[in-house]
Amino acid sequence: MDEDSLANVQRKFGFLFQGAALFDSLTVAENVLFGVRNLKPEELKHGDEIVARCLGLVGLKDEVAALKPAELSGGMKKRVGLARAIAHEPEYILYDEPTTGLDPIMSDVINDLIVNIRGKLKITSIAVTHDMKSAYKISNRIAMIYEGRLAGLGTPSEIQSSTDPMVHQF
Repeated sequence: MDEDSLANVQRKFGFLFQGAALFDSLTVAENVLFGVRNLKPEELKHGDEIVARCLGLVGLKDEVAALKPAELSGGMKKRVGLARAIAHEPEYILYDEPTTGLDPIMSDVINDLIVNIRGKLKITSIAVTHDMKSAYKISNRIAMIYEGRLAGLGTPSEIQSSTDPMVHQF
């Protein structure tokens, strides 16, 4: 795959990493624009607008843009990570344990953001999680993998009512 083809694939995806994976040496604004800088550098001339729009979509105020990650709470870091994931306008977002390390209230806030952003931006979301409350809230389809095989597949209600002992136990 040549460099242009790889860049075209990368532009289609946004990622929200388990620990948000923000760069400590960068401001929130610089973190949000990281993907834009690398995947759509021509859009950097609109950087301030992109940062304001993305922070607004995740419920953060513009003043947060000047802060460093060390000045943020865990929930704010997740929100900034989500703002970074959507900044270059991907078609898909991959979520790695999006609520890990958060209290139940902030977990629910993040789940609501995932659902709202998916609807507003028409983005396909794929989440890896062991948090079934989150899975039921953010998913319209669930696949359960156990020991490398597909153990369950269906809508949240189908998974909840599964008679498969392994799926039921989980």
